[in-house]
Amino acid sequence: MNQRKSTDAKEEGASKPHSIKNESKPVTLKDVAQRAHTSVSTVSLVMNNKKVSRISPEVREKVLESIRALGYRPNAMAQNLVRGYSQFIGLVTDSIATAPFAGQIIHGAQNAAWEQGYVLLIANTEGNRGLEDEAIRMFLRYKVRGIAFSTWYHHSIEVPKPLENVRTVLVNCFGNKKNSPLAIVPDEIQGGRTATQLLLERGHSKIAFVNTRAESPAKTGRLDGYKQALKESGITFDPSLTFEVEPNQEGGRSVARRVKDSGATGVFCHNDRVAMGLYDELQRGGSRIPDDISIVGFDDQEIIAAHLSPPLTTVALPHYQLGYEGVKAILNEDAPMTGKQLVVCPPVIRASVATNWQ
Repeated sequence: MNQRKSTDAKEEGASKPHSIKNESKPVTLKDVAQRAHTSVSTVSLVMNNKKVSRISPEVREKVLESIRALGYRPNAMAQNLVRGYSQFIGLVTDSIATAPFAGQIIHGAQNAAWEQGYVLLIANTEGNRGLEDEAIRMFLRYKVRGIAFSTWYHHSIEVPKPLENVRTVLVNCFGNKKNSPLAIVPDEIQGGRTATQLLLERGHSKIAFVNTRAESPAKTGRLDGYKQALKESGITFDPSLTFEVEPNQEGGRSVARRVKDSGATGVFCHNDRVAMGLYDELQRGGSRIPDDISIVGFDDQEIIAAHLSPPLTTVALPHYQLGYEGVKAILNEDAPMTGKQLVVCPPVIRASVATNWQ
């Protein structure tokens, strides 16, 4: 019995050095070549998917089987040097990680990167130009495949100079100079048209538009969309039905009396916060939504829109899709790297528009 224990101990001890060696020593191309009974250069060609006539299908399969069996992992640093770039994509944001619902841009960008075997590196700079430049330079040192530069609201920007040295897309913003990088932005005109159509389709013909005072692509684009939808329905644009307020809850409250006095049966609000203020004041005055007046918002800021009473019908800003399309463009060698790519703003139907307005 003691002899058996001694034999077991020897066998156990004899196996340990081999196990430790396999776990601690990385597998090399030479190891793969020895197992496959071929040369290191042949293994390298197979690893890089080079179609060379002298490598038979049988040899190629032996190499691949050896790679799988040994658990070989290529040296990422060496691959980066050969390709000239890494498996990283950079995302520089101004305050997107803390802005309401806009973190969906990160989610979309990350998913697009993962789908093609890339990892997203994120730098949130809070709009500090010095930090932006340093983050971009750091990403360049990591040899990122490209950089998506994003802002939390849609507007014109001065493109950071270090972005000239890398494949770049702008997400939810656009450059203020000719030949700026490709901009992936929401289609504000289509969004404004869709919001107005949600009311027109339910029989409303006298529709007010509560717009923002702040100059922006959203202000002009949504107004143009509102006008287009009216024109397509044969309704003459009436300037007396458009109002400009601060783009917040107080702005919505401040315009409620004028909206009611205008005789409008439906209202398109610049954003959900304006709609929330309009709800408050109209309901306080005895108006029933949507029985007396129907309301459509914009943004789909869900913490507001889904919890109003009744829940607010709105048009969504496509933050997830903006991020997704931005990274997709970086990885698409055939994508144009200048101009604008418009992303559709989809309707979100809830309960603030009357079903059949007579």
